[in-house]
Amino acid sequence: MIGDIVTVTVDRPLGSYHPKYKDMYYPINYGYIEGIIAPDGEEQDAYILGVNKPVEKFTGKIIAIIHRFDDVEEKWVVCP
Repeated sequence: MIGDIVTVTVDRPLGSYHPKYKDMYYPINYGYIEGIIAPDGEEQDAYILGVNKPVEKFTGKIIAIIHRFDDVEEKWVVCP
């Protein structure tokens, strides 16, 4: 996975707030990778680093995979 090129569809752009938790602010672009299903049954989540403006889609390289103990899926980190 590390080094693969993927396209992220951004559903929570930089500067936005979570649709359910109005106090949760997104300081980065956050979205999902279409067609890759994660263990939670939804498409794979991804953080986008190195892009300092809100975007709708972004194609970049996976540079890290974050394992969170409070979630059933890993988060992928994508950058230019």
